[in-house]
Amino acid sequence: MTHNIVTEGPKIALFEPDIPQNTAAIMRTCSCLGAKLEIIEPCGFLLSDKRFKRVVMDYMDQKEIKYYQSYDHFFNEKENQRIILMTTKASKPYTEFRFEKNDTILFGKESAGVPKRIHEMVNDRLKIPMKKNKRSLNISSSVAIILAECLKQTKLI
Repeated sequence: MTHNIVTEGPKIALFEPDIPQNTAAIMRTCSCLGAKLEIIEPCGFLLSDKRFKRVVMDYMDQKEIKYYQSYDHFFNEKENQRIILMTTKASKPYTEFRFEKNDTILFGKESAGVPKRIHEMVNDRLKIPMKKNKRSLNISSSVAIILAECLKQTKLI
């Protein structure tokens, strides 16, 4: 089923992504659901990487992706905008949060999350509840869960 997606809406931000297949899968999810993708560099791979290209296929639309040279540039440009950090270190589950249509939802690097400084720079930190003794979901699965909830709450899809 296809939907007309509103051009305004949530943004998915990736902090220094380091696994090409995950980033490509997230690009596809954002493309299909109408979310903008923002990448905070440096990336741990090149966009010409064959593993990346195999997953992204023809879903990569450069007009839908914004790159930031560093997290300082990201936060400077996002001043006065709501940034929600998804982290296993949060105490509040996403199911108890009210998303807004222009939120930026930030996901950390697959191998290390985000630095402590970034935790201190955001007001909202959320987690996806999981069974005990499990570390984390794959980042592309996490993006899909959170983006779907955000779109549902904001009635953008």
